[in-house]
Amino acid sequence: MLKQRVITAILLLLALLPALFASVPWPFAAFTLVFVSAGGWEWGRLNGANAVTSVGLGLLVAAACAAAWLAGWATAAPPVLWWFAMGLWVLGGAWALQGGPAGWGRLSPQVRWALGLIVLWLAWLAMAGARARGINFILSVFSVAWVSDIAAYFGGRAWGRRKLAVAISPGKSWEGVWSGMVGVLLVGGLWVLADRAWAVDSPSLYSHLLTSLGGLEMVLVVVFLTAMGVVGDLAESLVKRHAKAKDSSGLLPGHGGVLDRVDALLPVFPIVLALSAL
Repeated sequence: MLKQRVITAILLLLALLPALFASVPWPFAAFTLVFVSAGGWEWGRLNGANAVTSVGLGLLVAAACAAAWLAGWATAAPPVLWWFAMGLWVLGGAWALQGGPAGWGRLSPQVRWALGLIVLWLAWLAMAGARARGINFILSVFSVAWVSDIAAYFGGRAWGRRKLAVAISPGKSWEGVWSGMVGVLLVGGLWVLADRAWAVDSPSLYSHLLTSLGGLEMVLVVVFLTAMGVVGDLAESLVKRHAKAKDSSGLLPGHGGVLDRVDALLPVFPIVLALSAL
């Protein structure tokens, strides 16, 4: 399993890094479009769609992303979309987590399909928009989810006592969540110092928040973003638990599926763009 995990990670990086560091934003937009389209296929499978319908849902995500790209939204989407996404995640996420897997199952499959496609489309738009702002900016947004996940894993193993959501994801603890928040804040502080020490193509998320809002406000926003990444992670776990599935698919050997890798990023990217507009 570890060997598979490492090989898959290397192959993903070999595909991602040239797209991410290209001199123009479109290679990254194209790469992530393929990724979220695969996520649409996984979402259908997890929510009662048959094989043909699941493929159709993946193609529908791709078509929606392509249409937004042609409209110029990949670099300058209407800000109202980010506020809509933020409301959807904050209110809808709270509703879904409160209802648990049983509550999710009470929604019709068509409603669940539509919600997933909207979330994936908004996440792709936000990732493309973040890349258009600069490489340093998008990497700092990625770090919110990545650092939180790593710090939560080690913090949870070391100090985890109180379970976060036993019915959804039994392995997660409140201590892990707090560890993730502290980890992201530490990285954020170091990132601000790095922005000041070296020439970068764009301010990081952390520098942008510090300059625009101030120190205390930056801390509060980073804590909120980390918490929303946890909501994204739990929401995907909830859907998998309802479907009685361990992974969203086997597309990424050793890692599960696309949704397993991007779940925390789905709310973080649109919310970052919403808050960056303040």
